[in-house]
Amino acid sequence: MSPGIDAVRTEIDALDAQLVALIAQRQRWVEAAGRLKGDRDAVRAPDRVEAVIRKVRALAETAGADPTVVERTYRAMIAAFIDLELSVHAGADSRSASAQG
Repeated sequence: MSPGIDAVRTEIDALDAQLVALIAQRQRWVEAAGRLKGDRDAVRAPDRVEAVIRKVRALAETAGADPTVVERTYRAMIAAFIDLELSVHAGADSRSASAQG
């Protein structure tokens, strides 16, 4: 007998909690990267984005996930993190300028 919808939703909710915790970890590293990068182009890093997409598509294949769903999810997540990283980078620039001035 297959699980009912409530059991399935409970499992999805548990996975969501794990995903959010992992996104929070990724965010901390993205913020650290934003403070280290020299300019806005380095933050945007289109070559790096495409390398990540290639990597996660391959990981999706290995894990039995739909590579297109994984790619679309990552592209959305990366776009949001680039926005965050740009704001972190801008803040690091303003702190650096005020420390020098």
